[in-house]
Amino acid sequence: MPQQTDILDLMNDYKSKGEPFALATVVRTVSVTAAKAGAKAVIRGDGTMTEGWIGGGCARGAVLKAAREALADGQSRLVSIQPDEQLSEHQVKPGETREGVVYAKNMCPSQGTMDVFVEPVLPRPHLTICGASPVAIALADLARRMGFFITICAPADDHAGFGETDRLIDGYGIPADGSERDYVVIATQGRGDSIALKAAVQVPSKYLAFVGSRKKAAALKAELIKSGVSSVQLENIHAPAGLNLGAITPDEIAFSIVAEMIEIRRRGQRTL
Repeated sequence: MPQQTDILDLMNDYKSKGEPFALATVVRTVSVTAAKAGAKAVIRGDGTMTEGWIGGGCARGAVLKAAREALADGQSRLVSIQPDEQLSEHQVKPGETREGVVYAKNMCPSQGTMDVFVEPVLPRPHLTICGASPVAIALADLARRMGFFITICAPADDHAGFGETDRLIDGYGIPADGSERDYVVIATQGRGDSIALKAAVQVPSKYLAFVGSRKKAAALKAELIKSGVSSVQLENIHAPAGLNLGAITPDEIAFSIVAEMIEIRRRGQRTL
């Protein structure tokens, strides 16, 4: 079995690269099983097991399936791989989920039982903030405390106004290394609005918001369309940014924006 340090090194490497993966840990075994409690494996987003070991084909298929699903919805899973006799005793069928446990059939001759906890490890959600307005500064602080990776795009002279951030970029050129999972907020508030918004619609994002009134946003959209930007690119802009909480102060506006991003991020993950 690979050394624990190998798995930890690989996990740290994936985390530093922002690559999602799942960690599968054997938490209990009964009777004869190839892997024992404490065995671990790292599974990538494409379902490949890159390090570690949790047993052979008896467990592999069910665990890989659980890992893919966990990475898709962000929820951990407990997989119990049992022989037919045990499944019948519990009155469950392979593939059935009951009280948070996913049951799978052990088709190996050993006929042992193995419980595997599958935990998704997802990269921090990435928020790019354009501008150095009071709302931008408040948003950077609050969103970072909520677990977002913060990139600031603003003139270098304005960088000192921010507290702790993850990346500072001079100007409003949004990095091209983003993805459709990213969040982008234009909080320029009169300084570079059109430049920042035009840059923002060129990059993929899950959420794009503009801090300003509907009237101002409409005027900017019209200006961008005249400059050659497709109206389709402007359809999904949230303007005004944030949930309608009646926010007035920069801190309140930042709070409403973070609340909206969290609502979008967690949508469908929690059931009552």
